[in-house]
Amino acid sequence: MKILKYLFLLALLSLVALTVFVATQKGIFDVERSKVINSPKATVYNYINDFRNYEDFESWALEDPSLNFTFPNKTAGNGASFYWTGTEGSGNAITLKTKDGESIQQKMKYDGTEADVNWTFKDTLAGKTKVTWKAKGTMSFLFKIYTALNGGSNKVIGTIYEKSLANIDKNLDYETKTYNIKVDGVVQKTETPYIKQTFTSEISKINKNARIVIPKLIHFSETNALQTTGKPFIIYHTYDTTTGLAKISICLPINKEISISSGSDILSGKLNGFEAVKTTLTGDYSHTSEAIAKTTAYINNQKIMPDLSWSHLEILTVSKLDTKSSSKLLTEIYFPTKPKVVPVTTAPTTDVYGSQPEPTETNTTTADPAATNPTATTPVVKKPVKPKPAAPKPVTTPPAKPEEDEF
Repeated sequence: MKILKYLFLLALLSLVALTVFVATQKGIFDVERSKVINSPKATVYNYINDFRNYEDFESWALEDPSLNFTFPNKTAGNGASFYWTGTEGSGNAITLKTKDGESIQQKMKYDGTEADVNWTFKDTLAGKTKVTWKAKGTMSFLFKIYTALNGGSNKVIGTIYEKSLANIDKNLDYETKTYNIKVDGVVQKTETPYIKQTFTSEISKINKNARIVIPKLIHFSETNALQTTGKPFIIYHTYDTTTGLAKISICLPINKEISISSGSDILSGKLNGFEAVKTTLTGDYSHTSEAIAKTTAYINNQKIMPDLSWSHLEILTVSKLDTKSSSKLLTEIYFPTKPKVVPVTTAPTTDVYGSQPEPTETNTTTADPAATNPTATTPVVKKPVKPKPAAPKPVTTPPAKPEEDEF
């Protein structure tokens, strides 16, 4: 009996000693880990900048099946956030500040433990990216006990970071390398009314801008009771790889043409039907250049005449607003072409007048540099008239002035 009493006292003293030891330890931690990720910097940055991906790479999230994640509307960029709950506690994170492609600053909280988190991204050789993940903060009393019993905060948190960075590398390697490009050939694109925002953007930031503009267009359509008729699309009025700039219109298709009062940053327009070479890209946007190159090669090989008055059209059939997985993105790309001219044989005494309209885009509110509204022309056949000596000199009607081209 005395032995049991001594054992109990020994256990109690050990617990008291451990409590005193933990209480006297500093509750702050400062942990940093780095890894070279086998993906381009922009791809890595965009992946980590979106909180929807954290449940797929954070090692603690993968190892705890009881966790439930909640994602609000904004999960990327300044002000983005997410929340989680599980049997071992709950927490949240918010993005405080980002420098596009360079760094991300966050604040994370988990059951009394708080941390200031900083990510930095650096280009390395062969298109890879060095990611540095650093956290500095204070631990709750229970987390201090846990780290004290498991080798300290640097080892515990550092191991989590090492595993998570390895997951990022593995996930991105799959997501970016799983893609398919198919040139579908010549198709006819139908007429489409739409609402839009037009501006010049860096080519590398177009998809980021689309994620900002498209929700605004959707909100505008809902506020004004407009019926959308398809997926958002981007008209590339210009596409200059030398300067890295493109003039674009990010559009949302609607069921009818409308007029919008002046002063609005959202305008309306109509894309007239046109002939195009269609290419389908399944996978990450980083393969867009390859898709464009394959389409250009197809046009040249098939001796198709491109319409150079504008660049191309992209329909975001499955975008980042629909899925977090880059490998599941689906983009339809249309390069405008000029229809083949079929020679018409006519009688020697018959004059045929007319012109073949080019497929273009018409703006119903402004003189957008994009398109004309093609009007069908009917061939006019003049009957031969015998000359008369006293006949007056025939008067010709000047041709109608064509509308301004938008593209």
